[in-house]
Amino acid sequence: MMEMEKMMMMIFVSMMTSVIVLAASSSSPHDYGDALSKSILFFEGQRSGKLPPSQRITWRKDSALRDGSDVSVDLVGGYYDAGDNMKFHFPMAFSTTMLAWGVVEFGEFMGPDLQHALEAIRWGTDYFLKATTAPGVVYAQVGEPHSDHSCWERPEDMDTPRTTYKLTKKNPGSELSGEIAAALAASSLAFRASDPRYSKLLLQRASMVFQFADKYRGSYDDSLGDAVCPFYCSFNGYQDELIWAAAWLHKATKKTYYWNYVTNNITSIKLGSLEFGWDAKHAGINILASKFAMNTNLNVTLFLPNANKFVCSILPESPSLSISYSLGGLLFKPGGSNMQHVTALSFLLLVYARYLNVGKRVIHCDDVAVTRARLVRFARSQVDYILGNNPMNMSYMVGYGNMFPQRIHHRGSSLPSIEKQPEPIRCADGTPFFSSSDPNPNLLLGAVVGGPNMEDSYVDSRADFAHSEPTTYTNSPLVGILAYFKVH
Repeated sequence: MMEMEKMMMMIFVSMMTSVIVLAASSSSPHDYGDALSKSILFFEGQRSGKLPPSQRITWRKDSALRDGSDVSVDLVGGYYDAGDNMKFHFPMAFSTTMLAWGVVEFGEFMGPDLQHALEAIRWGTDYFLKATTAPGVVYAQVGEPHSDHSCWERPEDMDTPRTTYKLTKKNPGSELSGEIAAALAASSLAFRASDPRYSKLLLQRASMVFQFADKYRGSYDDSLGDAVCPFYCSFNGYQDELIWAAAWLHKATKKTYYWNYVTNNITSIKLGSLEFGWDAKHAGINILASKFAMNTNLNVTLFLPNANKFVCSILPESPSLSISYSLGGLLFKPGGSNMQHVTALSFLLLVYARYLNVGKRVIHCDDVAVTRARLVRFARSQVDYILGNNPMNMSYMVGYGNMFPQRIHHRGSSLPSIEKQPEPIRCADGTPFFSSSDPNPNLLLGAVVGGPNMEDSYVDSRADFAHSEPTTYTNSPLVGILAYFKVH
């Protein structure tokens, strides 16, 4: 019986590999440059605060101009994380980190879009500089989530409480503070060539925020309670964010202190975990640290085996595959907004492929040899699925291709713009628009939705938020991937 099960598993893996290869090659190449431009443009649709004259998504207007006034602090700006009007700083910081990493690794391929990518990063970092101005205080969130989620109204009309939440020495949040430090450090690298003065400011602040996160340890779940959980709970604790931040600070400063911090504390987290996203940085740490380890031959045995294990847990032909795929070839993890995993994990594989090329290394998943080229092909297959090479023959990026989601779970996109309907749309007044079967009146260009279900089926419904809601942390890793494929 065991032999039969093993044979069936081998047949299944072979079928899955064939499906994914077929999906990657079954249609003409995509316009990755167009998709790149739109993926960055999406962030302009998520902006909070006073919009600049250069704003290109013009149905969006100024919003939340008094944020932070309840505590006499200027917290105007930043991003709404998804289809609501909340500013959750944890996912916002991760999104900023990933945008910056995309520029650091793939900015050379962005062409004219590099400037727009840097503008998207700066919209986040300018805000985080405001949120970390006072020593010993990190502002963690703006908006009362329960009331916000009970309304369907434009961000320009918000009349729900814009409560400000903060972290202090007595009420710390090391995962959030650590992620902000990582975002600032990564962004300092992104701006190093074009704006060295700003880059230096970001790096100085990153160091200060990291020291606060490390010295005053604790979870923001405990400090902020139901203001952040069940919305963005810290399921993985804060140790990974502290190490993640130290790894970025080391990359930006080359200081031995930060490398020692990473190596001395790495055993406190699950080294071989394949998790990576706004809450879990495990796989990202191993990939990020692997480049320095390969280049210097320091702690190679600490990071590379775990980076390789991560790869082997994802590739469908690997004997140690521990992730699922749809029959159409899409990487799948439990929970909602699956595309966040598709983009984040594909980004890591593409980055690792570049590192392996420099190191001239090959990964071995038991008796299966994995080359750099294989990782690139895998990432391309996932991106191509998003852009239309899938059983639905539709793009999951709004505005890309001939067929894409029309009824995304997004307040601003689904309600008439102020240009069309100047009078306010209050909390309950938006319900008929939410319930309507009409397409959204405003295109949130570049938004990537949560995606199809495990059967590769997608119901274009606002109410089905697990599949129809876009998020900043889904788009942010995609920017770098698309830049690479634009020229390769």
